[in-house]
Amino acid sequence: MTTQKNEELLMVRATALKLHGLLAHWDEIVQTDWLEPLIGWEEEERARRGLERRLSSAHLGRFKLLADFDWSWPKQCDHEAINDLMQLHFLQNATNVILVGPNGVGKSTIARNIAHQAVLRGHNVLFTSASQMLNELAAQDSDSLLKRRLARFARPHLLVIDEVGYLSYSNRHADLLFDIVSRRYEEKSTLITTNRPFSEWSEVFPNAACVVSLVDRLLHHSEILAIEGESYRLKEAKEHQQQQAASRKKRKTIRRKGGAS
Repeated sequence: MTTQKNEELLMVRATALKLHGLLAHWDEIVQTDWLEPLIGWEEEERARRGLERRLSSAHLGRFKLLADFDWSWPKQCDHEAINDLMQLHFLQNATNVILVGPNGVGKSTIARNIAHQAVLRGHNVLFTSASQMLNELAAQDSDSLLKRRLARFARPHLLVIDEVGYLSYSNRHADLLFDIVSRRYEEKSTLITTNRPFSEWSEVFPNAACVVSLVDRLLHHSEILAIEGESYRLKEAKEHQQQQAASRKKRKTIRRKGGAS
């Protein structure tokens, strides 16, 4: 790269960082040895702090990485489709993602991994359970507070709403979810995990007039992945119980041998 091209690139980088003090004295410092390392340090530090900020605001909690996910356990799980979702192409055209399946098959784990990948790629993300989000919104006692809370859930590039269908909600909650989905409709992606097919959402939001419209907007420009199988958490619990029983049996045998001697 020529000296002139390199200087032009440095100016572009300094401008992007808004280093106005340096730019005001550009002709005096452009040929110094320390300018390029300084800009590089500033870029690295801002990237690090930005990542920390996005991770903190995403509220992902602890989760198992997909590298440790037991893909052989679910009876049905499109591994290739999930790998494709991890590439985040769906964010480019505001496609929604719906993960459907019974309890304990890994829907939340997959959702958290996708959300984490989005954070690493520079996107603003918010992970919340349906009950936490809807109860928080319903608790607001003024229009101004409600508007600010609605904006919080409408703003992220990716909003993950976990565990829709595990509880039943009032018409008020249904209207609030419809409001969030409508604000994000065709502009930003929403990822939902649910243990209920959409045909049963009228039971999740009984008597709510907006259910049909809510489902319609979620399904329009969406990708639906069904995961089938028995609960992995139940499998791990049974294995833990078996290990505990074996450990107790071993200790009992050792005590017996000790008493016999």
